[in-house]
Amino acid sequence: MKCIDKIKNFHCKGILCKRTAVLFLVLSVSAAGCGQEITIDNPYDVYESPRAYGLNTTVSSNSDTAFFAEELCVADTQDKLSGDITASLSEAAGLFNLQEHNMEFGKNVHLRLYPASTTKILTAYTALKHGDLSAKATVTEAELQLEAGSTVCGLSAGDTVTLEELLYGLMLCSGNDAANVIADLVSGSTEEFAKLMNQEALALGATNSHFVNPHGLHDEAHYTTVYDMYLIFQAALQEEMFVTIISSQSHTGIVTAASGETISKDWINTNKYVNGEETVPQGVQVIGGKTGTTNAAGYCLVLFSQKGGTIPYISIVYKSDSRENLYLEMTELLGKISK
Repeated sequence: MKCIDKIKNFHCKGILCKRTAVLFLVLSVSAAGCGQEITIDNPYDVYESPRAYGLNTTVSSNSDTAFFAEELCVADTQDKLSGDITASLSEAAGLFNLQEHNMEFGKNVHLRLYPASTTKILTAYTALKHGDLSAKATVTEAELQLEAGSTVCGLSAGDTVTLEELLYGLMLCSGNDAANVIADLVSGSTEEFAKLMNQEALALGATNSHFVNPHGLHDEAHYTTVYDMYLIFQAALQEEMFVTIISSQSHTGIVTAASGETISKDWINTNKYVNGEETVPQGVQVIGGKTGTTNAAGYCLVLFSQKGGTIPYISIVYKSDSRENLYLEMTELLGKISK
């Protein structure tokens, strides 16, 4: 009898099933050998509702037995490469068909990497879930203390700004200053907001991630994977305001200065497909996404696109060695959609 036949009481929780099963089998077989029976303590009950485990579900059903991964792409540990995608251009990448619930391309999708400013996808999602778009924050000097070279949306101490405007500054021009203000406005501190981010990520099944700040500036304890970011991004896309923001080429932010003067700020989307600097393959429409760059993370990009205006896709490239190669590989992924 094969080793896998001797595993008892092993039930998977949908989205994590294949990844967990493969890892468990490798460790168990090497440790115990085929001659020993393996039993899992406290297994996930496949018949129990994911709500009982504190997991979100995208399934619209009145049944308590709706499966967590029923409407999600499931990816195991094996790469799924393609001859028309240059695999050497980045460390990890994925292409996910949201209609067919299928990963059409995958390279190191479970490898932990630094997400840089693609972190702000989770920041925006968490703020939209737990904040009030009309709530106002007054910017402090502490929130503006960022490492040299940080991207900002131009806030000044004493400025008063709504959460809605902060989200535009966060997602379009990747304002790290906006990220800090959002964290304090929603949770009172960066530390508490990071706890909330991790809570939301875990609820979405992103168990291979950990976040310590709302902006993605480098920290060794701040990481995610292509697959986990797919889970986070697809959840954020359920928020209408999130899609409205990421699809905007530009936005004029309204800020009230400490003097009471109303100031307009022009924010341009850093996404080269959205702002027209990169050409999109015929038959594909890029709706929006998020860029990210640090020395440790390399060049990163997360995109939401549609084929023929109807079939939704998420494509992700992490840790490319240059902006040129980042967009080259992403264009190849988009080209696969168009075929």
